[in-house]
Amino acid sequence: MVSVILLGAGNVASHLFEAFYNAENISVTQWYNRSLKKLSSHKNKVEITDDLNNLKAANIYILAVSDDAIAELSKQLPLKDQFVVHTSGSVNVYDLDKKHKRGVFYPLQTFSKDTSMDFANVPICIETINKSDYHILKELALSLGSPLKKVNSEQRRVLHLAAVFVNNFTNQLYRIGHEITESQGAEFDLLKPLILETAKKVQDISPYMAQTGPAKRNDKKTIKKHLNSLESLHHQDIYNLLTSSIQQTHGRKKL
Repeated sequence: MVSVILLGAGNVASHLFEAFYNAENISVTQWYNRSLKKLSSHKNKVEITDDLNNLKAANIYILAVSDDAIAELSKQLPLKDQFVVHTSGSVNVYDLDKKHKRGVFYPLQTFSKDTSMDFANVPICIETINKSDYHILKELALSLGSPLKKVNSEQRRVLHLAAVFVNNFTNQLYRIGHEITESQGAEFDLLKPLILETAKKVQDISPYMAQTGPAKRNDKKTIKKHLNSLESLHHQDIYNLLTSSIQQTHGRKKL
């Protein structure tokens, strides 16, 4: 049984708590946050606290807080030689205070508070400074049913950067597509099978091979029609930028 103390109350922390709470081999000893109000709905499931000096003993302390807060919170912890990890994709393991045994438990997935998550679909990227601490993070990930991968801070930084492109930027394009259809009286829902099929294809072939569309074909007439149909100059800029990127990738001449 791995005993865990969770620090933070954001999306990642909330999903981790539910997953830990329902795992057989994990015990959530305590949950800390500066505001108890954010944890109040869980007070019947776990001991909650807003005082770092009241933290109990545990096998691992998980800082599921914003990137900017990780280093300072790790300094404030009234602990020494305890195993402290963060859940960030972009923060170096050495940014944790050196008075701790340090590590990273990075769930590479997008989390929204109102959306359930099956951790079988959440790869966990693990890093430890001391090899002897690795087995704790491994056991933690396996108890959640998650695939795990040993990843160093530089590799994790690259994965996080790529994740911004394939998730955050892609979602912004969904939002633009939604805005375009809604403004013209079309149904965005009709695009959802296309969204799913696009994501499905890259499970089997490379994104390079999966590329289709007017930019790859160098279909100048269609591209010009699209640009003329876009009322927003901002949307035109995005269309031109992505069209140019696809053309460069696939050896097409720019318009």
